[in-house]
Amino acid sequence: MLDLSSFNNLQLDAIREVGNIGTGNAATALSKLLSCMIDMDVPKADLVSIYSLAEYYDYGDPNATVAAVFVRSLGEFGCSLIFIQNEEDSSMMVDLLLKQQFGDAVPADLPQEMRDSALSEVGNIILSSFLNAINMLIGTKHQISVPGVAHDMLASILEVVASIFGQMGEMALLVNTELRIGDGSRHISGNIIMLPDPDALELLLRKLQVL
Repeated sequence: MLDLSSFNNLQLDAIREVGNIGTGNAATALSKLLSCMIDMDVPKADLVSIYSLAEYYDYGDPNATVAAVFVRSLGEFGCSLIFIQNEEDSSMMVDLLLKQQFGDAVPADLPQEMRDSALSEVGNIILSSFLNAINMLIGTKHQISVPGVAHDMLASILEVVASIFGQMGEMALLVNTELRIGDGSRHISGNIIMLPDPDALELLLRKLQVL
């Protein structure tokens, strides 16, 4: 099984490029969903230890609540995917989707269940599109699970990620980007974490012809 210390620069660059392609596809899908133009910064992608994920976040107060959407991908390239945002950015993205349904009159007292349903839809589109790009790139097929939503402290969410997914693998592809919505006056940040199953990274590198 591969470990972080065994990756050379060519392999790391190939994995980062996979993250860039996946994020670009996700931004395009999000633009269609929200019916507005979305630009994004060149995403920063790193392959990191699943136990060191917290070191790569800068959400200020470690006790602040974040929103996360989880999906599981089954197929030749098996992996788990998580989309994490601070609550402010998450709420802004949900509002954009709700305006597609309610116009500018989004009810202020909309139940949290409906907001989480919208968040689940947005997260599912982003993660599915990210995964589609990777599977098209390497010629594999996949099925994706029903998304789950969680609101908790970042440290608590990452602790759960490490305890559950650490049993399957020790590496995570972390992609961080900032989206500019519409005329660019609104900025929304988000992080995609991809946790490949054992041997999945090896399959990915073989398909990319860098192993």
